[in-house]
Amino acid sequence: MHLSYKILIGLVLGVVAGLIAGPGSAPLLKVWVAPVGTLFINLIKMIIVPVVLASLIVGAASLGDVKKLGRVGAKIMTFYLMTTAFAVSFGLMLGALMQPGKGLVIPAGAKAAAKTAPPLMDVLVNIVPTNAFQAMAKADMLQVIVFAIFIGIGITMVGERAKPVEAFFDGFAEVTYKIIDAIMKLAPIGVFALIMPVVAVNGPKVLLPLATVIAAVYIGCILHMVVVYSGAVSMIGGISPVKFFKGIFPAMLVAFSTCSSSATLPVNMKCTQENLGVKKDIASFCLPLGATVNMDGTALYQGVCALFVAQIYGIDLNMGQYITIVLTGTLASIGTAGVPGAGLIMLTLVLQSVGLPLEGIALVAGIDRVLDMIRTTVNITGDAAGCVVISKSEANYK
Repeated sequence: MHLSYKILIGLVLGVVAGLIAGPGSAPLLKVWVAPVGTLFINLIKMIIVPVVLASLIVGAASLGDVKKLGRVGAKIMTFYLMTTAFAVSFGLMLGALMQPGKGLVIPAGAKAAAKTAPPLMDVLVNIVPTNAFQAMAKADMLQVIVFAIFIGIGITMVGERAKPVEAFFDGFAEVTYKIIDAIMKLAPIGVFALIMPVVAVNGPKVLLPLATVIAAVYIGCILHMVVVYSGAVSMIGGISPVKFFKGIFPAMLVAFSTCSSSATLPVNMKCTQENLGVKKDIASFCLPLGATVNMDGTALYQGVCALFVAQIYGIDLNMGQYITIVLTGTLASIGTAGVPGAGLIMLTLVLQSVGLPLEGIALVAGIDRVLDMIRTTVNITGDAAGCVVISKSEANYK
């Protein structure tokens, strides 16, 4: 049986088991089931920095010259930012149409779980590490990416004498891929252990009052994948949407259960290269970059949740505020690390940009894990779609 089917079975069994167990089983699940899921996540996290470092260095170096590196980088960033802007706009449109906040009132005494978003200049300054080893130890992915790209550029500029260095990292990357294969054999068990406690604690009764918000985000995310990504891979990438989604399906399942773009990166790299035929140098460069800066699902969620908060407080937004939300949501995605819950930092920034009450985060935070599952799935699918598009466009260059 193919791994993707095993993961899907693990996911379904986890949902069923969680519904049967119910909220009363939470203490027991916390002791016996949740640690298994945590162990699976830790195994993936263990390999994230090595695989990003090695694959990006090899990807940047194997592009051949600095001119090609700049061309590929410019194209993939343009793709990521355009689809992110579209996602925020899509979220605002769905929020306006479905009115998720209509008829809801914020609970008395609810406090904002506001998280501080770093100033833009701080983000720009901090992407360059003062100590590369410290950046790797802290798993600061933006800094690791910048360091890896510089090493790759350096190898390209040195030329023949740096071939042993490139060969070392190429071999190191292959080792990390083999470790990923071994870890992914445990994915069905890990997915089961991650999903079951979430479903048990957040049963249907808890989610019912906020069902419209969940529905709006899920509908928006699914439509974004079907319309935007299908269109991109078929019209520009030259492959059918069916082949694309079938090829990326294992990574989508891992993203749905782990809620982490970074944790899904190794699986995404495997799927795009083996199932979608993306060139190794393109995948090694574009996917680690996308896992950090491309947050379409998170951006769409910002649009829906901003409208939701405005509606529960009876605040009407003008066109200028809509535009501000689109711009802020798009730019904020660049500085949002691909880790679970980072979307709340972005939401704080978006709400602040248009003067909406941060207390609204208290409601959204309660269902954030459920929303995080689908938006992370969209995030990694967008990364793969970008890879397919760029790989096809680069086929015309010698």
